[in-house]
Amino acid sequence: MQRVFVLLLIICASSCEYFNAKKIASEDIFKEEISAINWNDVDNYPTFSSCDSLQVKTDRKSCFENTLSQHITNSLQNETIIVSQDIEDTILLEFQVSKTGKISIKHINLSETIEVEIPEIKNMISNSLNSLPQIYPALKRDQPVKAEFKLPIIIKVD
Repeated sequence: MQRVFVLLLIICASSCEYFNAKKIASEDIFKEEISAINWNDVDNYPTFSSCDSLQVKTDRKSCFENTLSQHITNSLQNETIIVSQDIEDTILLEFQVSKTGKISIKHINLSETIEVEIPEIKNMISNSLNSLPQIYPALKRDQPVKAEFKLPIIIKVD
């Protein structure tokens, strides 16, 4: 009986360690949470007020890109462009929407033909972006964040 009692006492004494709550440092929780976040994607893309009614993330992105593309296209169509040869090419516009909803051009990739035939194309695109309606910034965890995009613009001049 004494052996059973001693055995139970040893088991009870050593099992107390399993009942202790392990403390997790707040830094460890923070690091784990940060590593779980996908920093290459946003929860909500930038948007115009005309796209607010859309609920699906991909639809809002498409609406933003289409609205922006349509605005640039309309602006360029209002310009008088004279060329010596027909042009049908694509410009790649790289831009950033800031945390405050301000759009800025990072780079405009265009062919040498467009650069020679329409030397003012960069200024035309820049001016068209200055007249955009208000842009609401992208959101990540309900906080405004900057977002970068690449938008192809098809140029066709006859």
